[in-house]
Amino acid sequence: MTDRKIAFLGTGLMGAPMARRLLGAGFNVSVWNRDRSKADALAADGATVATTAAEAAEGASVLFTMLTNGGAVGEVLFNSGVADVLKPGAIVVDNSSIPPPVAREHAAKLAERGIRHIDAPVSGGVVGAAAGTLAIMAGGDAGVIDSIRDVLAPLGRVTHVGPSGTGQLAKLGNQQIVAVTIGAVAEAMLLVEAGGGSREAFRAAIRGGFAESRILDLHGQRMIDRNFVPGGSSRNQLKDLDTVLAVAQSLSLHLPLTEAVRAEFAEFVENGGAEVDHSGLLSHLEEKNAREKV
Repeated sequence: MTDRKIAFLGTGLMGAPMARRLLGAGFNVSVWNRDRSKADALAADGATVATTAAEAAEGASVLFTMLTNGGAVGEVLFNSGVADVLKPGAIVVDNSSIPPPVAREHAAKLAERGIRHIDAPVSGGVVGAAAGTLAIMAGGDAGVIDSIRDVLAPLGRVTHVGPSGTGQLAKLGNQQIVAVTIGAVAEAMLLVEAGGGSREAFRAAIRGGFAESRILDLHGQRMIDRNFVPGGSSRNQLKDLDTVLAVAQSLSLHLPLTEAVRAEFAEFVENGGAEVDHSGLLSHLEEKNAREKV
């Protein structure tokens, strides 16, 4: 086991397998989650389960946050005593998906205390988290990122995108591509089946062509199996699309494809699909077409 102490705050769908990867690599990891049962599940893997976020952070040289949104990250860091117990020189790695301006604000507030910050959202889902194959998009100082590559290595592949906030921008771009591609695959399957074809055969036929993608591979299979147990919820997909469009507006950009798919996810979430996997957009489009045929 290494001497470096790690704190991991937020051990939900993504955080728990990420913490397990760190434990498996021999790190001393203290964990905390608002719902303690989700943190307690890591005790068997060797984690120290803390009662409070500040207790988990005490003495940590690297602290990870994997929380729901920017508000939750700010609350935990600055209102729960976490920043108060971290020593100057500690590094906060925020794996949450939050707005870039919020990430920059957190970095600035921590810098006032001598604490370094990396915004490092991830892509790869629960499968990637468990396998240690996440794509980690890091914004912040390159030297700080280099100093903890050994800590990040068990989680996946880290790429330094640019200054503070750019990791979050890269994640937003990722989420745009994911959402629009999910919509495209779902609509194509509807089209083929409506014309008498097989969704499964259609997917097999286009594999390896220009339409090949991880979305076609993984989420296309989910659509065929109708397995919409969430790896990534539609609620979180909508949250990210809302952030994309807010950032686009601040940059005077018009993103019509993103706007269109965001409208469908918003309708899906409003109609009860919030906790359904984002590949479940297929079921929303099916129901929408069925209503329009009546």
